[in-house]
Amino acid sequence: MPSKVLIIGAGPSGTACAATLHRLGHDVTVVDKATFPRDKCCGDGLTTNALRILDQLGFDPSRVPDWQVTSDVHVHSPFGRTIELALPNVGGIFAAIAPRSQFDHALVQHCRDAGITIHEGHAFVSLSETDTSVVVEVEGLEPFNVDYVVAADGMWSPVRKAMGLSTPGYLGEWHAFRQYIGNVTGSSATQLHVWFEKDLLPGYVWSFPLPGNRANFGYCILRSSDRSTKFMNDTWRDLLTRPHIREALGQDNVPEDRHTAWPIPARIDTAIRSSGRVLFIGDAVCATDTLTGEGIGQALETGIAAAESIDAGNSPREVRSHYSRAIDKTLLADHRMSVVLSAVLARPFFARLVLAVVDTNNWTRTNFARWMFEDEPRAIVLTPRRWHRKFFSRSGAYES
Repeated sequence: MPSKVLIIGAGPSGTACAATLHRLGHDVTVVDKATFPRDKCCGDGLTTNALRILDQLGFDPSRVPDWQVTSDVHVHSPFGRTIELALPNVGGIFAAIAPRSQFDHALVQHCRDAGITIHEGHAFVSLSETDTSVVVEVEGLEPFNVDYVVAADGMWSPVRKAMGLSTPGYLGEWHAFRQYIGNVTGSSATQLHVWFEKDLLPGYVWSFPLPGNRANFGYCILRSSDRSTKFMNDTWRDLLTRPHIREALGQDNVPEDRHTAWPIPARIDTAIRSSGRVLFIGDAVCATDTLTGEGIGQALETGIAAAESIDAGNSPREVRSHYSRAIDKTLLADHRMSVVLSAVLARPFFARLVLAVVDTNNWTRTNFARWMFEDEPRAIVLTPRRWHRKFFSRSGAYES
């Protein structure tokens, strides 16, 4: 029997959930406090995993005006060594950059074109559960009486807070800064750069190219007691003066507007995933990759998993159980692998050693690039159930 579902949040996780529920025949409505297009502080990178999911959802990249496909990565070690990693040339897209203001708006339009109702500019207020439904108050709209609520409302989820499930003082596992840069005349105008700076390990600095001689520039850093807000702000200002970064951006680069900063939640193994008739997805379930800080692919995966769990379950208990098993199957092993790898890369010597091994030959360079861009699940070597014949030869997304 079709369920009536309200999704709070129209970002990638919420729209993926909505599109999947709609395809499966459920009555779904989405509300978001923002009005689209709106910016979201993000690196704007789309991994192979994210691209494949978007392809499966029928999303059209041409909806994003500044969609930028990339085919290689320039990785810089803590000791100045540069490694050029070419993504596979076997058909399809393995990496792309899509500004979030455009990308999220395009996802909203994709859902609307499918017939899904999305209310913009209406913030969540409160909810109350009964044995048979959830009643949700939203600013400016009549109350919703639904079978399930899906909270896609970020790491400080107002839904989770309203339910008394928040962790006081939680600021995420990582923190990131980002700014768009104009008049990029160096290699960053066309090349994707990742710098593993000694003082940021296991974090890194990125520069992702965009059309019109622009770049998305930023860095992410693991939170710790010795990395204060002042340290992070001072680091941000210092990065743009470092010679190798100025060379890549060009001496006359022009930062646009102000920089933005945001916390990154990456604890899918311990986060509350559901309660009663409510499921948490995306940043609300802390699904970000703890090695790279990437979260769009994980957001899409959790949104789809929530939708499929609602479709498969005959009761809230079954839905919650199905969802938790889906998260474990899809993300848990990769999260644990990323935690271990992050600890290894935190030491400059080991980071240097890993990158030296990566630079051994063309095979290692290409397949490291595939692994870095989540062409396959990060822990696939340790999870034989996910092995398949095309492990090293699979095509990218949107293969024509």
